[in-house]
Amino acid sequence: MIDLPSVRLIDEKGEMVGVVDTEKAKEMADEAGLDLVEVSPNADPPVCKLLDFGKYKYEAQKKANIARKKQKTVDVKEIKMRPGIDEHDYAVKMRSITRFLGDGDKVKVTLRFRGREMVHQELGMRVLERVRDEVDELAKVEQFPRMEGRLMTMVIAPR
Repeated sequence: MIDLPSVRLIDEKGEMVGVVDTEKAKEMADEAGLDLVEVSPNADPPVCKLLDFGKYKYEAQKKANIARKKQKTVDVKEIKMRPGIDEHDYAVKMRSITRFLGDGDKVKVTLRFRGREMVHQELGMRVLERVRDEVDELAKVEQFPRMEGRLMTMVIAPR
């Protein structure tokens, strides 16, 4: 498929052969039982290499799979609270938040207001500010507290 008059050739051992006529490079590939693969088409002249293309594709796919396994997906965990949350319940929720942040996940803290609690939204704001202050060294606030109907939400992400 290479239709240029000459190419810079690298042999199967990885050693530079030099600038060679394309037909001669194809003959060398046939003699070695390998394929002539264009590695760098933008170079002048283009760089070609003698290698087993099937094995090359297989190893490239293997590297991609390993890279995909190693990458970490960031999940958003949600913690639900109420404005009048008790001290022990708050401590349990905070332990969960610190564990989620330690695992590298984002945390969405949601406060639900019911009935007349809507009148006292400053109580909910104090709870979210308290959460923010306690996780200040672990996380940064990605989305500051805001009201959405009867819910006040805040998103924190690990530093």
